[in-house]
Amino acid sequence: MNDTPTELVDVTIHNPRTQMRGVRAMNVESRPWIEGFPVCQILNQYQILHIGIQETQAPTKIVRTKQTTTYFLACINGQGRVLIDGRWRVCPEGYACLLPAHTLNAFEAMPKKKWDFCWVCYQRPTEQRPIAGATTPVITRYDPLPLRSAILGLMYESGGPAQPHLMREWTDLIHEYVLRFAQPSNQPDQLKILWERVEANLASEWSLTRLATESGYSNEHLRRLCQRQLGRSPMHQVIYLRMRRAAELLGSTELTIEAVAQSIGYQNPFVFSNAFTKWIGWRPSEYRRKKFIKA
Repeated sequence: MNDTPTELVDVTIHNPRTQMRGVRAMNVESRPWIEGFPVCQILNQYQILHIGIQETQAPTKIVRTKQTTTYFLACINGQGRVLIDGRWRVCPEGYACLLPAHTLNAFEAMPKKKWDFCWVCYQRPTEQRPIAGATTPVITRYDPLPLRSAILGLMYESGGPAQPHLMREWTDLIHEYVLRFAQPSNQPDQLKILWERVEANLASEWSLTRLATESGYSNEHLRRLCQRQLGRSPMHQVIYLRMRRAAELLGSTELTIEAVAQSIGYQNPFVFSNAFTKWIGWRPSEYRRKKFIKA
């Protein structure tokens, strides 16, 4: 299922039968569903706001139109839907996704489907290097059990013995398991080099044929490889990199919207604006004007 969403507004709906457990960092903005979590100060050192395990079913829905956090979600059992790249995607058992900061993010349980997942929510200050890079998958296969075990270990230690060295080791493991997804080591060198080249030349005219030629793959092989490694098509990956750069420029420079559009390969600012709104959730002018609020 990859239908484009209609206009969304911020919403938080939890099924009354939802079971949620987790750990939160110190000085986290109050949210009813995490208030009962034990506190682990070590999470702050990784810019982690909260982690947890959730067992839920419809109606459960979270929409954040002004997301300032990076949200990693790994499905343990059942399936749900996540909004990524402006499209709804099914996230089934044995898959994970990473929802980057400063984009339109949402996820929801599906009718008549249970959904058990674990999550790690990172704060994303503008000066901090993002966890997600040019070759970070959007959604792909992932074994959630090691991450779930580490979260359970930190939950136990934070809510009981609270030995600092053990809490640090559990937190180290949790972060490394997220990085295993966000910074994969099993991608072919040609693919990494290709996206580094695209990222350095976003204003160029990129087509599937050119991408395939520069990577040394056939069109079809590159398409299959990208779907398996990144969870998106080659041209969707180009759009993702362009929108990410546009968001950075809009938030950190005084370039006009037209200049931002041209710098990433859009000669028509109207086409750029529509693409940016679909992927990020705001029109470029709104994105630049409004201040983010923490989710």
